[in-house]
Amino acid sequence: MTPRVREILSWYGADNPGVLSNMARVLNHGRLKGTGKLVILPVDQGFEHGPARSFALNPDGYDPAYHIELAIESGCNAYAAPLGPIEAVARDYAGEIPLILKINNSDTLWGSKSPISALTSSIDDALRLGCQGIGFTIYPGSSDRKTMYEEIAHASAQAKAAGLVVVIWSYARGEQISKDGETAIDVIAYSAHIAAQLGAHFIKVKPPTSHIEQDAARKVYEAQNIKVATLADRTRHVVQSCFNGKRVVIFSGGEAKGTDQLIAEVQQLAQGGAFGSIMGRNAFQRPKKEAIELLHRVMDTFSGVPR
Repeated sequence: MTPRVREILSWYGADNPGVLSNMARVLNHGRLKGTGKLVILPVDQGFEHGPARSFALNPDGYDPAYHIELAIESGCNAYAAPLGPIEAVARDYAGEIPLILKINNSDTLWGSKSPISALTSSIDDALRLGCQGIGFTIYPGSSDRKTMYEEIAHASAQAKAAGLVVVIWSYARGEQISKDGETAIDVIAYSAHIAAQLGAHFIKVKPPTSHIEQDAARKVYEAQNIKVATLADRTRHVVQSCFNGKRVVIFSGGEAKGTDQLIAEVQQLAQGGAFGSIMGRNAFQRPKKEAIELLHRVMDTFSGVPR
């Protein structure tokens, strides 16, 4: 146990030894073990966007074994996926990498300005499959946010009682939020803070832009001179918004982008104090060798290893 991991665990004083042990397993696994930084490979895109959009670019990805092997070989801290993919690989790769079961998911066959994900698996499934944690998406700003907040409150209580880590994907969407507002700095910071208020151990949000969505928030940002000019500034503010940096905040890789653009973004996230990345399409849509090289560069950037 490194001093940094021990420090992070100290922030979660209300949690039982089972939760802390599973959190430590994630933080002490892979290429970044012991640093307090983490990179997680999430593969819920097949559910969220469909198989062709997710896997046709690299057809090896149609096989769930490809993804967990990529996560293991690259040295990720954990692998996150919905029930089906986890069931497909849990036995053959038991104990080789921490698993996070995504217990709610949505699809794009029905569009709504106020999204809500369906519960697709349970805490019992996570325990049966040997997972270290659960993942859950909330959409702050959705007219169905009340249902989602109540669902994660219930699932979180069950998960924590069973010793599982709770990871919340917090993506603001809804009728009263513009497209630009979904990644606005005030909205991302607010969404991350809501996830912390809901009891998340790890919080996943998108990298924020300098756009400010809410007029009331803009007045405060200007009056208090909150720095938002660079991604590093904005990352620092988001992390501060999660209990003054005492919650683990990781950022999504988003839509596929070029390697140089992605690494430049990761450098800014790291400078701003991000705890890491949860990177899916930017990794698994590439050939495995290229994906591993990219993930290693991302990990080395967060750990401060010069390249």
